Amino acid sequence: MSGPQAALPLVAALAGALWAAPGFAQSALDTTPAKQLFGAAKAPVDMKARSIGFYSKGCLAGGEMLPVNGPAWQAMRLSRNRNWGHPALVEFVERLAVKVPKVSNWPGILVGDMSQPRGGPMLTGHASHQIGLDADIWLTPMPNREFTRQEREDISATMIVRKDRLDVDPKVWTPSHVAVIKAAATDPQVERVLVNAAIKKALCRDAGNDRAWLQKVRPYWGHDYHMHVRIACQAGSPECRAQDAVVPGEGCGKDLDWWFSDAVLHPKPPPKPPVPPKPKPPMMLSDMPDACRQVLLGR
Repeated sequence: MSGPQAALPLVAALAGALWAAPGFAQSALDTTPAKQLFGAAKAPVDMKARSIGFYSKGCLAGGEMLPVNGPAWQAMRLSRNRNWGHPALVEFVERLAVKVPKVSNWPGILVGDMSQPRGGPMLTGHASHQIGLDADIWLTPMPNREFTRQEREDISATMIVRKDRLDVDPKVWTPSHVAVIKAAATDPQVERVLVNAAIKKALCRDAGNDRAWLQKVRPYWGHDYHMHVRIACQAGSPECRAQDAVVPGEGCGKDLDWWFSDAVLHPKPPPKPPVPPKPKPPMMLSDMPDACRQVLLGR
């Protein structure tokens, strides 16, 4: 057993000690990778809600859980325990969900990963999603029935991008996809929406005359099956570090050409160095904002 699975016994032991014993040894906090510490937290810390640090290096105090089911949403992959966020993120997801049936043919949305109960780095996937301000919304409509817990683990999101990676799959792409992404991008809380470049290309083509919202939609690696929605740092979170504003313009046409170049679509493997580089060390609690220690300890 290797990788994240091998770490599970340690995570379980840490969870029992960290959340049950006030005198938990400080040395363990400083010698254990942060992703294992935060991955062990099963509940939020009882503090005033605030995002601490940056989207890819921080934590979350006073996290709130998105209910598993709502009038127009269902949370997916419940075993990951990642349907948490700053209350403003939870409010946004709920607001988007009830808007979607009004602007599209979708009954609602399927919500993927948000954040862990106390934010922080995750055992698997995602460099970001650490401060409770990111949410993955599947580009798959919610069905007119409630998924079982097992279905939420097993069902895959819909692949939107064509096999040649040059455009969306016309058998899958619909006007409702445009409407749902637009609904997210036009929300005043949203700073940016990340999608695959082929999806951005299709949005540029199908947006119509109302195009100002395209500025927030940015191409990024992956995101073939979902959109990654990020809201801004909230009032009451002085330790939250905002990212640079999105660049002006729609981001269409020539701005997209690089993503479809041969170097990007068919990259050549880099030459092997004579000596393999050392793996990048994991993020430690000492690498994170000081307040994240208090978030872990619950005080």
